[in-house]
Amino acid sequence: MANGADEIQRLIESRGIHMIDFKFTDLLGSWQHFTIPASTFEHDMLTEGLGFDGSSIRGFQPIDQSDMLLMPDAATAVVDPACSVPTLSIIGDVVDPMSGKPYARDPRRVLRAAEAFLKQTGIADTAYFGPELEFHLFSDLRYGQDNHSGFYTIDSPEAFWNTGKEEPGGNRGFRLRPKEGYFPAPPADRLQDVRSDIVLALGAAGVPIELHHHEVGSAGQCEIDMRFATPLNAADRCMMYKHVVRNVALRHGLTANFMPKPVFGDNGSGMHVHQSLWKDGSNLFFDANGYAMLSDMARYYIGGLIAHAPALLGFAAPTTNSYRRLVPGFEAPVNLVYSQRNRSACVRIPMYSKSPKSKRIEFRCPDTAANPYLTFAALLMAGLDGIRNKIEPPAPVDKDIYELPAAALAALEADHAFLLEGGVFTEDLIAMHVGWKRDREIAPMAMRPHPYEFYLYSDV
Repeated sequence: MANGADEIQRLIESRGIHMIDFKFTDLLGSWQHFTIPASTFEHDMLTEGLGFDGSSIRGFQPIDQSDMLLMPDAATAVVDPACSVPTLSIIGDVVDPMSGKPYARDPRRVLRAAEAFLKQTGIADTAYFGPELEFHLFSDLRYGQDNHSGFYTIDSPEAFWNTGKEEPGGNRGFRLRPKEGYFPAPPADRLQDVRSDIVLALGAAGVPIELHHHEVGSAGQCEIDMRFATPLNAADRCMMYKHVVRNVALRHGLTANFMPKPVFGDNGSGMHVHQSLWKDGSNLFFDANGYAMLSDMARYYIGGLIAHAPALLGFAAPTTNSYRRLVPGFEAPVNLVYSQRNRSACVRIPMYSKSPKSKRIEFRCPDTAANPYLTFAALLMAGLDGIRNKIEPPAPVDKDIYELPAAALAALEADHAFLLEGGVFTEDLIAMHVGWKRDREIAPMAMRPHPYEFYLYSDV
């Protein structure tokens, strides 16, 4: 990692950098970027910023107020492993050029504010978040939609539907049956080397990795686990993670897909988020005498997550496809409870270790379509609300967390006061997020016939 303009200049010279790529995240969680020749880098770019058109970014500015500034964060500077031309990647924060203040709709600003609010409360001085991102690697992905047709088709060399496929030289078998993709050795796991290449690229990009493995899904489902970090660093790493996974996959002739539920009848992809609070170097979530060795503070934090879960889904499970995943029978979190070890609970307490340092809670509802900055900020604010108001989580009961996206957005509209504390979220940002999801995603999806409807109803 680089610190300051001098360090960036040193990297340019020592690593033979030709380009500098500036990145930021739109409201929905996708990286946007622009690039300058490294020879034009000036030190005052870090203090004066670089201009861009905010009206062309999803969820940002109207056209009559389009001018925005990106303030590069030198601490995020790394050589981008996805580029063949030596390129330095730098993440930035968005600033309003008129007021000079951080832009209210910048997702990175929201998470910075949540971390500052945590310290202001005096409850803890540090939070650690450990997201687990799952994804599929497909060999083919095609889709189309117009006013008279609609289709999608996916493929994977290891998928169960290819057992009878005629291939040059013969079909070699070793296909994975549905829900039997967890930990098989090669050759059934055909993606070992691909994941290893991704891990090496992530390490080069400053993203520490703990392990990788094949996931439960048959058609190329993978998991590569990052080491935990503070929320902002964890969110930055999530963005680099998706960037690297997609580009390394392309080099292998594959396409990486982060949809929560791309394969019918098999497990979906989540982004389970492990969380803990610390103060003066001590884990505040550990108590040797508590349920699952959890402290009262951890229990109240869970109470906040569960109490606000319907609203949290508006950020954590933000797409219509998210609710194809949140159904029983696929290890998805469908019960609004907390439990040690149980993966169908929305909050699980891992029990692998009795070490105080390892004690944490895992919120299992988020998926990989979520904006990590907004999701992590919302989770932290919900947990802090639980602690500040001593919200007791309910006794374990079988209560379904599955909700259609429209219901989640309605819950977010009705329950978001806890997000406004400390100026972390704003009414404007929440309104823009809800409006975008309703108008650009839910309504268009609701108006289109689904291919399966022809199977069900074409003879009525």
